[in-house]
Amino acid sequence: MLAGTGSDVGKSLVATAFCRIFLQDGYKPAPFKAQNMALNSFATPEGFEIGRAQAVQAEAAGIPCHTDMNPLLLKPNSDHTSQVILNGRPIGNQHATQYFRREGREVLRQAVHEAFDRLAARYHPIVMEGAGSIAEINLRDVDIVNISMARYAGADVILVADIDRGGVFASVYGSIMLQEPEDRRLIKGIIINKFRGDRSLFDEGRRQLEQICGVPVLGVLPYFKDIHIEEEDSVSLERKNMEAREGKVNIAVVMLRHLSNFTDFDVLEQDSRVHLFYTNNTEEIQKADILILPGTKSTIADLMELRRNGCAQAILQAHHDGKTVIGICGGFQMMGQEILDPHQVESDVERMPGLGLLPLTTTMNGEKRTVQVSFDWQGKPCKGYEIHMGRTSRVSDFKFQVSSNHQHPTPITQHPSPITQHPTTITQHLTTYRENPRCWGTYIHGILDNPPVIDELLNPLLKDKEKKTSFDYQAYKQQQYDLLADAVRREIDMPTLYRILRGA
Repeated sequence: MLAGTGSDVGKSLVATAFCRIFLQDGYKPAPFKAQNMALNSFATPEGFEIGRAQAVQAEAAGIPCHTDMNPLLLKPNSDHTSQVILNGRPIGNQHATQYFRREGREVLRQAVHEAFDRLAARYHPIVMEGAGSIAEINLRDVDIVNISMARYAGADVILVADIDRGGVFASVYGSIMLQEPEDRRLIKGIIINKFRGDRSLFDEGRRQLEQICGVPVLGVLPYFKDIHIEEEDSVSLERKNMEAREGKVNIAVVMLRHLSNFTDFDVLEQDSRVHLFYTNNTEEIQKADILILPGTKSTIADLMELRRNGCAQAILQAHHDGKTVIGICGGFQMMGQEILDPHQVESDVERMPGLGLLPLTTTMNGEKRTVQVSFDWQGKPCKGYEIHMGRTSRVSDFKFQVSSNHQHPTPITQHPSPITQHPTTITQHLTTYRENPRCWGTYIHGILDNPPVIDELLNPLLKDKEKKTSFDYQAYKQQQYDLLADAVRREIDMPTLYRILRGA
């Protein structure tokens, strides 16, 4: 188990590295995180939902992702409530005080234990990941993801600490000493993460840390800048809130309060022809060549916020000026004529006017669609996945509010459920609607990972010499996993780690 002294110390990244290292060393590893809290999620091949981090780790381990790798997922709806997803299916929304109560906790504990047992029967070793800090003693009685899970699995615990935020000695020592004596013995090693500069300067600190903790420091990992692994949560987006740049195709992702699945845009970050940035600044929106309305956990609330902060009008003006506007998932819903929530699935607002960019209406319902999909884009095969609530349909008699310069819509064909060509009623559910190449929306996450989509998106804005086939993003990700594994292997005392895992 990779446990942490706190949140965002790098547990997920280190777990990804070890999934790859064990695969390279001839084992059959699998990731496991009993409970994850994240808005970034992924659809398994069977059509269930798990945290995106475990899907990434499974990819690094060279195996298909499965709900047993993340049996319990919490997707925040607000500061106090989350949608609870158990074994890939939502079981309701809960307030934090309700979720962390002792009553009913054993049901969840049994479910995650059963998931671990099924996973451990198929793979070895299991690379487990804790959540937040290992030393939240106020939650000890209801813990199902940190030390209690390590105790059940008989896992060796490696403590990961972030030296970049400071206080590494206190955080490591305190995290160990706050454990019960029998649990303290489970902690077999320490990894110091995110070190900047000459790591030899920490040699004395490493010795002192081993002395006061009685636990070996297995390695000091650098702050990785040139290795790109999809990140777990939106904390990193604050560092990407930048401005437009000259000499690039400027793509602005509209910053939403409940933004989800921002990994949809990782491929654009790696394209040398593109400058991608996140913003809710109306002036920067106007400077962008392409605007993307991303996914969101609360479509209606975020649409209200876009109207309040002026971004909605800026998006409409950009579209009128000939800029490309696309929407993904919740952003797709926003682009329509209206969003209906008669059963108050998302909020107490039962009808919200949309941006009016597409002739669509969306009705929220309590059934979540999670599925991996294959589809054709301009006759070329592509892949992605859907995770959403709500059904979107075309309104045949809708008169556009923004501009009359609309070409005949072009559908895509999805397999195995083809999208019918523009129904005349509002009962037919649509997955993707393309009004023209400069105005379209889709429920398909990962759609931008497909080169045909990227080429159509960028080519109108590129010079002839820049028009090249988009790089193979899947191959690029595999290369990054290997680079991460090599970098971690260089800094970690692997012989000692293997001796620990073999019980020596």
